Amino acid sequence: MSTAQTLKARLSLPLIGSPMFIISGPELVIAQCKAGIVGSFPALNARPQSQLDEWLHQITEELAAWDRDHPDAPAAPLAVNQIVHKSNARLEDDMMTCAKWKVPIVITSLGAREDVNAGVQGWGGITLHDVINDRFARKAVEKGASGLIAVAAGAGGHASTLSPFALVQEIRQWFEGPLVLSGAIATGRAVLAAQAMGADFAYAGSVFIATQECRASDAYKQGIVEGRASDIVYSSLFTGVHGNYLRGSIIAAGMDPDNLPEGDPSKMDFGSGGNTDAKAWRDIWGSGQGIGAVDKVVPVAEVVARMKREYAEAKAALCG
Repeated sequence: MSTAQTLKARLSLPLIGSPMFIISGPELVIAQCKAGIVGSFPALNARPQSQLDEWLHQITEELAAWDRDHPDAPAAPLAVNQIVHKSNARLEDDMMTCAKWKVPIVITSLGAREDVNAGVQGWGGITLHDVINDRFARKAVEKGASGLIAVAAGAGGHASTLSPFALVQEIRQWFEGPLVLSGAIATGRAVLAAQAMGADFAYAGSVFIATQECRASDAYKQGIVEGRASDIVYSSLFTGVHGNYLRGSIIAAGMDPDNLPEGDPSKMDFGSGGNTDAKAWRDIWGSGQGIGAVDKVVPVAEVVARMKREYAEAKAALCG
């Protein structure tokens, strides 16, 4: 059985909850895994570094208890996101903590490293690497990534400008391993569409911001509920890398979202948004273009249940 097939067998919906800086915590991950989808968080969200061990202990214990009580509906595996960039001084320590807990999935971003891939695979895990184009995808696989996350146009946070059709098409011409599609995924229909294009899994983040378990502020959650695709601004100002953000948060920080200067890539700062006085992602809120599907703040279980229902209905309609 392939890696993708093995992972699918452990999910109730072929969906991975994407790691969101600052706002993804143990509560969100646990709820996602219990609902049957991969739950994830950035290692850098655990501060100080020692807290990462505490979080992984909490998540592991709660999911083990869930499995004991629900043998017919076991929890999905968890994932930890590692920023593989020279600005991340914690990477080595965070990887050692992940090795201690044998984290099953490690999502790598902003660089690909052979030693990271080999380390994760050495303890039996898999690595999924974020890519925004075919060139980066090839580099990631050359350096040993188990699978790829195609971050297409419309994805929250750091995103590509490429159509998901083009990006998946080019990668699938040569890559047969696990492929995940990110970009405005907020419904079960979109999950099925990702598979129809050739991806194994869909990747969704923004739809989980407006959930009770997410650590986002009430104002941030309300911004997601009220927002539409036209409220998303694509800019490199805040971290030095182009990403998608909520227009209202940029205005609240005293800036004109229609006249933002370019960011300085040499001042990449994924912890604070060092290109401006406003802090990304604390003040400038990341969001994808799929938020038009969100109309209220609900528990994670309700979001996943809705998406599972939509997925089944869409599949039945196509086969019908």
